Amino acid sequence: MLELDWLGGKIAGEGVLRLSRKIRDLEDVFEDHAAWASMGPDTLVYSVEWTQPTAQDTEGGLFWGVTVIEPGRVGEEFFMTRGHFHAKRDRGEYYTTAQGTGILLLMDESRSGRSEQMTSGSLHYIPGHTAHRVVNTGQDPLIFWACWPSDAGHDYGTLQREGFSHRVVAGESSPRLVPPLQL
Repeated sequence: MLELDWLGGKIAGEGVLRLSRKIRDLEDVFEDHAAWASMGPDTLVYSVEWTQPTAQDTEGGLFWGVTVIEPGRVGEEFFMTRGHFHAKRDRGEYYTTAQGTGILLLMDESRSGRSEQMTSGSLHYIPGHTAHRVVNTGQDPLIFWACWPSDAGHDYGTLQREGFSHRVVAGESSPRLVPPLQL
């Protein structure tokens, strides 16, 4: 049995897996490389805890986890997850927000993008064939829970090579979506 600290973003029990991503792990995620390089390499950007009650790649199985994105920015860009497609592109996923505010970025395989506001209690369905990334636009940690098929897998390489169709930057009065820089 596992125990969830819903609002604190923690899973307790046997077999919980954990990872954290620090600034040094996300060189290819943020556009402002000078701002990225000026930050302390051990600055925590986000952490993930999840459970795999069945083996990875098991058809019909589900995984459950939580992500906590810290508040912060690299230049004008807010802290965010790396983002990914699923390796099995037709697999969907659910996110639900426990605390904080953010933006869920979605991009289909033709690079058409859209976004959804994440606030406490919001539920988001991510359809198959859709890359997804979460951005913390608030002053507090953004905590969201996820459920995904155990055979979905993760394809981080496509976004690492091609980038995301839009980014979220600080605006005068609120965050705004912008296309990536053309280098």
